[in-house]
Amino acid sequence: MSTGSSSTSSTSSTRSGGAARKSSRINTYKGQDRALRAGRLGTAGLLLSVLAASAPLMVVAGVMPTTFGVMGMVGQPLLFVILGVVLALFGVGYAEMSRHVHNAGAFYAYISRGLGGTAGAGASLVALVAYSAMQVGIYGIFGFEVSGLLATYLDLQVAWWVPALAAVALVAVLAWLKIDLNARVLGVLLVVECLLVVVFDVAAVAEPAASGLSLAAFDPDTLSGAGLGTALCFCIAAFVGFEQAPVYAEETSRPQVVVARVMFLAVGFAALFLALSSWAYTVAAGPSGIVGAAREQGPGLLFGLTEARLGAGFTDLLHILFVTGMFAAMLSFHNVVARYAFAMGREGLLPAAFGRTNRASGAPGSGSLLQTVISVAVVLAFAVTDDRPAGDPTVPVLRLFTWMGNVGALGIIALMATASLAVIVFFARRGAARAQAWRLVASGLAGLALLVIAVYTVKDFDVLVGAGPGSALAWLLPGVIGAAALVGLLHGAILRTRRPEAHARIGLGNEAFQLEKAREGGPG
Repeated sequence: MSTGSSSTSSTSSTRSGGAARKSSRINTYKGQDRALRAGRLGTAGLLLSVLAASAPLMVVAGVMPTTFGVMGMVGQPLLFVILGVVLALFGVGYAEMSRHVHNAGAFYAYISRGLGGTAGAGASLVALVAYSAMQVGIYGIFGFEVSGLLATYLDLQVAWWVPALAAVALVAVLAWLKIDLNARVLGVLLVVECLLVVVFDVAAVAEPAASGLSLAAFDPDTLSGAGLGTALCFCIAAFVGFEQAPVYAEETSRPQVVVARVMFLAVGFAALFLALSSWAYTVAAGPSGIVGAAREQGPGLLFGLTEARLGAGFTDLLHILFVTGMFAAMLSFHNVVARYAFAMGREGLLPAAFGRTNRASGAPGSGSLLQTVISVAVVLAFAVTDDRPAGDPTVPVLRLFTWMGNVGALGIIALMATASLAVIVFFARRGAARAQAWRLVASGLAGLALLVIAVYTVKDFDVLVGAGPGSALAWLLPGVIGAAALVGLLHGAILRTRRPEAHARIGLGNEAFQLEKAREGGPG
């Protein structure tokens, strides 16, 4: 009797041990490969990561003079305040959604949970293309500026694409490391560039033009004119980055609290920082002189104004931080693209290999590698077609940076407008419309405003990319986003017909993974 009991116990123990080992293998393999590492980012780390994408110094030195000069828009400071309000309204519903859905594929996950898996599949490809375009575009202006610095300070003549490709390699290495290390790199670069811009702001206020500390730039009358729609398109791109916070939800310590907090902090900081800095421009050059000065000096306006007030040494430092700020933006966008690819691979929207993480660092390695390959291919394609003399900004800046940046901005604006609708539908279907009424109203107002901006963006795309009237670029480049949406929707429809179980997982992210893990590791 005791022998039989012992044998039974031994057999049971063996089976139990085998099941435990099987469960352990499942947990180890899938826990490390199919889930991002939790608890890596707190409020500060996440805030610095998302703000770095907006590249504040690049906005101040590049976007602001362009908006003043090309659009003749003196009221740019007021424009940033208005856009800050619109995006805060958007953030109300978006942040509430982040409490219910934690997924590295933020935009498409929210859209799929509100509007269905097929819509989510369309949004996933739009997000992948849009963020990838914005990231790759920055390599153009980065390479051009670095080659200029090398020529000025080291007397080295280097083609723009050489430092661009070097940056691709360095970004690839950093993106392979732990996200908290990335956040430290981004944080240091961001804080330093913001401090330098604040120094310029203070110097402009301390030494204003003849008109003094004029508040004319906040007069609503300064927003009149045909350039308003195009100025909205330019300026909203300066805020891009805050909406990335939910992408890191799985890697934050308390996503229900941290993600929403970071989004509002990012929007508030960006609106205040950009409004004050653009106002400082009007103070330094005078409200009546800022448009003419911007048209004459272009992106060199900031450096001209700082040199006159703070000297050549400070201006040289500003040039260097201008470049490091771009690098921070490239790294931030690269991390976002890699996480979107990871989320899509995990849910069957991309090959399963993309839904795996690097065991050592927890980074989405395959997605990072994909973005690196795309970056190399695009930079080389523009380099091969560049037959202009060294120092000519046409290809790296006016084409690669401007074309890709505006394609990406259009995609993100469209995603935000669609996500606003998805938030409303999501809570209405859950029977929470009354409880969430004020958030849904805010989402609706933001969605309408974003839709108007998206229409203006498409309408004025020839102006945004510097193409002449009737240029094919005016419809070819926006068509990239349209094509991505159509291909994604078609892919979603095919999945729904042929692989309904995969279609049902779209937007579920780690929730679907946990259910699958429980089934595979459970009894029997």
